[in-house]
Amino acid sequence: MTSHTDEYAALAASIAKRAGQVLLDVRAKATADGITGRDLKDLGDASAQEAIAGWLASEAPGDAVLSEEAKDSAARLDAERVWIIDPLDGTREYSEGRDDWAVHVAVWEQGELIAGAVAIPGEDLVLDSATVAPAASSGDARLKLAVSRSRPPAITEPVREALDAELLPMGSAGVKIAAVIRGQVDAYVHAGGQYEWDSAAPIAVARAAGLHTSRVDGTPLAYNRADPYLPDLVVCRPALATQILETIAAASSSGDDS
Repeated sequence: MTSHTDEYAALAASIAKRAGQVLLDVRAKATADGITGRDLKDLGDASAQEAIAGWLASEAPGDAVLSEEAKDSAARLDAERVWIIDPLDGTREYSEGRDDWAVHVAVWEQGELIAGAVAIPGEDLVLDSATVAPAASSGDARLKLAVSRSRPPAITEPVREALDAELLPMGSAGVKIAAVIRGQVDAYVHAGGQYEWDSAAPIAVARAAGLHTSRVDGTPLAYNRADPYLPDLVVCRPALATQILETIAAASSSGDDS
């Protein structure tokens, strides 16, 4: 019997997959027309936002929406259910013709994330909270950490050193968290600025896969707040959580927490 949350996960996955196809089509046509760089980023953002907004209006009427690419409304704070959307996470990678960008679609209801889906269209992959398999170790003797390919935060280095880990640079936050879920890396630690839409969907999937998810101080990640700024997170295999959080606390106390 399909549960309430499974139904929303399936809808989130469907929307993420369709938006991903829109983005692939837009990029192919734009590239053929000589549109690149910032113009391509903006075109992708706008095209995915328009498509997702239309689908939500028809398939989830009455629900509130928090999206990176739409004007925010305080009405969502009193809504029973809110869709938290990043239509294109990783615009730089998207505009460079890479595959490590994603579409995030999450559902928040009465104080909690209840469903989420992350599409990685360049790999024809969608992960959702209803069907995701339990996360596993990367399987390598040396631990691996996902890190930004363009702006690695300072906190990464003390964590890497404490774990004697290898750093794997990659694009969007969704792709990095998906890498932990998929067992490609063992952890992702970020402290340097994100918003709710950057993490809501991949965190919903990571939780369903049995991973540890928290702020860098160990407190829970909370969503649909008045201020959507949510600058830091830890996603890792549960066995690594204590060591990672203790390492971050030690680095923070010494001032190395930017």
